[in-house]
Amino acid sequence: MQNSNKKNNILILTQRVDINDDVLGFMHSWVEEFAKHCEQIIVVCLQRGKHNLPKNVRVLSLGKEEFLRYPRHFRFLRRLVALFRFYRYISEERGSYDKVFVHMNQEYVLLGGIFWKLWRKKIGLWYAHGSTSLSLKIAEKLSDIIFTSTKSGFRLKSDKVRVVGQGIDINTFKPGAEKKRNDIFKIISIGRISPVKDYETLIKAVEILAEESVKLDVNIVGGVGMSKQKKYLEDLRKMIAEKRLGETINFIGAVPNKNIARYLQSADLFVNMSHTGSLDKAILEAMACGLPVLTCNEALIEVLGEYKEILMYNKGDYKNLAKKIKLFADMEKEKREKIAKDLRDIVVRSHSLEGLIKKFVKMF
Repeated sequence: MQNSNKKNNILILTQRVDINDDVLGFMHSWVEEFAKHCEQIIVVCLQRGKHNLPKNVRVLSLGKEEFLRYPRHFRFLRRLVALFRFYRYISEERGSYDKVFVHMNQEYVLLGGIFWKLWRKKIGLWYAHGSTSLSLKIAEKLSDIIFTSTKSGFRLKSDKVRVVGQGIDINTFKPGAEKKRNDIFKIISIGRISPVKDYETLIKAVEILAEESVKLDVNIVGGVGMSKQKKYLEDLRKMIAEKRLGETINFIGAVPNKNIARYLQSADLFVNMSHTGSLDKAILEAMACGLPVLTCNEALIEVLGEYKEILMYNKGDYKNLAKKIKLFADMEKEKREKIAKDLRDIVVRSHSLEGLIKKFVKMF
């Protein structure tokens, strides 16, 4: 049901609006939820793809989808055009919004912050990552409020910070049909193919379990972007071949976020090896699907509660990861289902999309 007491007019700035995107596809559902609580929404994005948003939402692009057709040596010109469009949009539309919500890209705050201050627009920055930078420090000074998913998601000292959890669509990410128990234990890991995701640790853990005759089926879902990531994928494939795990570990490739739930629902365990130090949405999406998770991400310490000991391992400790995978593979069905149910309850209670957007609007 939509909120009948709409008062907010919000400008949202994000990297991409595309329902088919594998990484940022979730922003489509975020904007949809914002639309239920706002009179009018204007979205300015770097790249615009397929979208199907309510009538009170307009999407303006800085043009990356157009620039992709032109040679890379036009990079400076592309940036100049994008910058021109950015200032044109925020200026021409300034009578149509009273609040600004910037998703992750603090550079937008640096570019528009002074003008929004002059125009008396309230600035909210969403930032949930373990890294800090000079640009983030400046953006903190210009922002009126900073939203983050966990305490470790924003590591600068500031009285502007509000810890609000993540935004998971619990109606999309939910348990599927009951899985039939068989001899093959199905593991899934989701994330871009990048060294920071440390897929080597998972491969080494699977090698140990293969030597112990534990039957596994491991799916890795995620795409590659830059050339160095393609080289990393090649190195991982070589590593898997050398360890004779080619029939056990599979690279699925990029999958639109809206289609991820069915992969999670068919698995028995989600494994995360990421070193980002921020609350990974993929982990919460797995939990929402009623899937036990194993992670080395310190941001989960404040999320997993009583289960943090059993569900966490030290970064790079493939031997301990192997032990914990085997623990779940051998675990009684009832115990594993109890853990899975409790993990979903954590997401429903503290990290639902509806709850998150309500917090944004209320705090704004």
